[in-house]
Amino acid sequence: MNDIQTCLWFDDQGEEAATFYCSIFPDSRIGRTVAYGPSASNAAGRPEGSVMTVEFTIGNRPFLALNGGPHFRIDPSISFVVGCESESEIKRLWKPLCHIVRMELSSYPFAETYGWCEDRFGVNWQLILGSGRQKISPALLFSNKRFGKAEEAIGFYVDSVPNSRVLAMAKDERTKAILHGRIILAGREFVIFEGPQDPASDFSPAVSFVLGCESQEEIDTLWERLSADPDGGQCGWLTDRYGVSWQVVPKDWGTMLHESDPDRRERLMKAILGMKKIDVARLSK
Repeated sequence: MNDIQTCLWFDDQGEEAATFYCSIFPDSRIGRTVAYGPSASNAAGRPEGSVMTVEFTIGNRPFLALNGGPHFRIDPSISFVVGCESESEIKRLWKPLCHIVRMELSSYPFAETYGWCEDRFGVNWQLILGSGRQKISPALLFSNKRFGKAEEAIGFYVDSVPNSRVLAMAKDERTKAILHGRIILAGREFVIFEGPQDPASDFSPAVSFVLGCESQEEIDTLWERLSADPDGGQCGWLTDRYGVSWQVVPKDWGTMLHESDPDRRERLMKAILGMKKIDVARLSK
């Protein structure tokens, strides 16, 4: 399986957001850009020829910016923890990222310096002093109707995704809520925790995780394990039992969508739009 890529859904600011993040994070670069062809344009209601997706890497972690329209809004239910090596680094990142303060940049019992903010694109960042296994880790907040299910979710994800394991889990002694859980999924670190947040916030396709699979067998297995409704989904997207969105696709998905022949690319997109779970054989025709 390829590295897990994080997909961020924007209205039409994908290019701007990718450029912004690459300008402030180390080890960053812009990758391939794919434009809307006729079929995808018609399906999404986006202008033909406009940017559909932008691949980018920040802190050595792969991301995908998707201009999908105003259907979904990124919220604090999934944020990104950034391990900073110094006070100067955390302050340097805080200044451009902080559009809305959720927790002031300050000293806390659990960290010498920490702050939680939302940037101008709606993406949430938790900056903490102290470098970990990786620079940037997605953090899933189980709250409201999801509260109390984080420990179960940790077991579910570790059992469902290859090359996964639990690193650490800290519970509140009174409520037994997961204060901080760290897991490895397909070789990448994720944070899972429980706590309060706005009742309107919840997991959605606004943030999804792309699993690049080696074979149809691996696609079938992950789809069956992860999907809350194996007969549902669209274009390789599924929603799991906790509301988290995943894209289960071939490992060369980005290369396929970046096909240089416009006719071949349009036939490919038409095939994808007619699928729920991806059928690799049909894409090869």
